[in-house]
Amino acid sequence: MTSLSKKVIKKTAINKTVKIVLSTLNARYIHSSFGLRYLKANMEELEQEAEIVEFTLEPKPEDIAEQLLSLEPQILIMSVYIWNTIQTEAVLGIVRSLRPDLMIVVGGPEVSYEVEPQPIFQLVDYVISGWGDVTARELCRKLLAGERPEEKIIKGEQPKLCEIKTPYHLYTDEDIRNRVIYVEASRGCPYKCEFCLSALDKTAWPFDIDLFLDEMDTLYKRGVRQFKFVDRTFNLNIKISLRILEFFLERMGDDMFLHFELIPDNLPDALKETIQKFPAGRLQFEIGIQTFNPEVQKLISRRQKNDKAEENILWLRKETTAYLHTDLIFGLPSEGMESFSQSFDKLYGLRPQEIQVGILKRLKGSPIIRHAQEYELRFNPNPPFNILSTRDVSFAEMQQMNRFARFWDMLANSGRFRESMPLLLEKGEVDNSPFKNFMCLSEEVFARLKQTHKISLLRLFDAVFDIGTEVMEVDESALLVAITADFKRSGQKSLPICLKRAGAVSVKSLQGEAARGNQRQLRH
Repeated sequence: MTSLSKKVIKKTAINKTVKIVLSTLNARYIHSSFGLRYLKANMEELEQEAEIVEFTLEPKPEDIAEQLLSLEPQILIMSVYIWNTIQTEAVLGIVRSLRPDLMIVVGGPEVSYEVEPQPIFQLVDYVISGWGDVTARELCRKLLAGERPEEKIIKGEQPKLCEIKTPYHLYTDEDIRNRVIYVEASRGCPYKCEFCLSALDKTAWPFDIDLFLDEMDTLYKRGVRQFKFVDRTFNLNIKISLRILEFFLERMGDDMFLHFELIPDNLPDALKETIQKFPAGRLQFEIGIQTFNPEVQKLISRRQKNDKAEENILWLRKETTAYLHTDLIFGLPSEGMESFSQSFDKLYGLRPQEIQVGILKRLKGSPIIRHAQEYELRFNPNPPFNILSTRDVSFAEMQQMNRFARFWDMLANSGRFRESMPLLLEKGEVDNSPFKNFMCLSEEVFARLKQTHKISLLRLFDAVFDIGTEVMEVDESALLVAITADFKRSGQKSLPICLKRAGAVSVKSLQGEAARGNQRQLRH
């Protein structure tokens, strides 16, 4: 039984029955549902009648259904996302069988568009499409009063932000101790990138900055030190961005951590100067590049000044201590392997700490589908609805890229091979392209280990060393030094075969040397 399940059982014992249950299946326990908290915060007189009950994906659908039904709700509202659609459907199927009288309502991105062909549509009474802050409350009022709207799909009302009550008071002390705290200073996005549901927004709308910062101050005083901003365009309005950064600078401590999504080509001097004031380990910027190919950008309606974006990323790496999580998307219409390779190599050359290689997914409602016929976009009919092939990328190549993305996370983004990776990507004899070098490594790892998941770190150490020396012709002594340095930080209790062959003394001696090195770094 997960700790989250225990939490739900405890709540069940305290609250025998509630009128409205607000629920979802989060990808992990540390995630908290921002959307459910907004729904509850805006229930007005029904807020005390509504209970938030969150799960993860691990419990069996029967166990989730049992805990939901134990609250004896009159209305069940569930948020559906790309990662939980199958599990949610299974839960609702059980709930519907056991409680045919229960009013079931769903909302969220996965059911806001094209919901009628989905099996889940037959299991529910109503679907709220789009914004649910106000619409969920009004629907609950009607249902509790015995009124049944005729339309099954209800378009969500989009009120002014000043009319929406923020949900920050609903973060519990347990949330603050153990979970990600999401906040937003704005909603919407002015950009029209067709792979994203935000392309359907008309613009971005800011919350009142003074009221927002008052809310952040309250969270700070309650002990929150890690704030994850979900704004799609944090630095769209520079004045507001500066107010927010200055607010946190005034409260800066060793345990502060802030995550923002940054527009890469909008970094004026005033913002640069403020970012430079943050100490190391306090700022993380998520930067969506997706592609550097101007023709692909134009096709998918993505506005991006590539030269400026490159300049700003390079500046952030050289002149600040911010951690840069950058994104690329593989499988965009008209982009083949060679074009993506060029984008990857260019981004790699800017030295962000992390490059997330994403595979294009078909989000229901996103405009990317208009290119399906011309560019032969073939999507997986099952979640997560990933691209399977295009006019320019075969299924076999797509499978290669899925493995590339998986191994890139394990070997590069994880930081476990930070000494070894530069040798393999930049000094290998296969090609002068980091992308092509890593593709060689990725395919060789898969050919030797025959799997992409549940691979022990020791097997990875051996695979990287053997492939690097045998296939990629990296200097053996240099790679051995790098592998040894990477191993020292790993915390492993036994040596990989490559180090045993090299005559490494012992794990204990290596780890002792690593500890002494860490102490020296701390002193300096």
